[in-house]
Amino acid sequence: MNVELKENEEIEDLELNNWKIIQNKKEFCFGMDSVLLADFAKHIKQGSTVVDLGTGTGILGILLCGKSKLKKVIGVEVQENVADMARRSVDLNNLQDKFEVINEDVNNLDSVFKIQSVDIVITNPPYKKLNSGGINKNEAKLISRHEVKCMLDDVIRQSNYLLKNNGELYMVHRPERLVDICFYLRKYKLEPKNIRFVHSRKDSSPKLVLIKCVKASKPFLKVDKPLVIYDDENNYTDEILRIYGK
Repeated sequence: MNVELKENEEIEDLELNNWKIIQNKKEFCFGMDSVLLADFAKHIKQGSTVVDLGTGTGILGILLCGKSKLKKVIGVEVQENVADMARRSVDLNNLQDKFEVINEDVNNLDSVFKIQSVDIVITNPPYKKLNSGGINKNEAKLISRHEVKCMLDDVIRQSNYLLKNNGELYMVHRPERLVDICFYLRKYKLEPKNIRFVHSRKDSSPKLVLIKCVKASKPFLKVDKPLVIYDDENNYTDEILRIYGK
């Protein structure tokens, strides 16, 4: 399907099922973290209804449509222009029957969804507190990277609202926020079950953490083996190549 491209937009090949995504390189583009999270969550149960909180360009939803047997994914995006871009990517890939994008604030989801109506929540939320790190003057990048429109507490609280008991939350975040993440997860009865740290190299500190949680589950945490991006020759490791379908 042909779709209209707006200023500074371009189409990128995802190298999965011949699918593509629209990106605006002057605004926030998806990164490896979204690709790794989609692979981490690919074994969700067949027929699941998934909500992607902060869907951005729709990368997580598109990848999950290809990697899992979900029934439907609903992407929630507060920025109207970014939600529009995600919808056009859905149209570009003829995924209208499986992927819906809504322009809404994460904190208003009780007006959109019934309580405990969702099987899976997946999210790549803003990593940085508002007053931490460099503040980007580009509004789209600022909202994507900093807790401007929603806080970590908001994302996890709303995940609790959406999920059925035994429903699953998948999240990618920064290791330095892990204590905060675990605090809010326990507060909202989302029990961490699997954690996997992502390292640039085998001897480096982790740069990302992938987390799977189950709502109203008994405590038991498994720490998976680290995911390493580059080998000693500065090439992608075999696992990263597999994730990217190389």
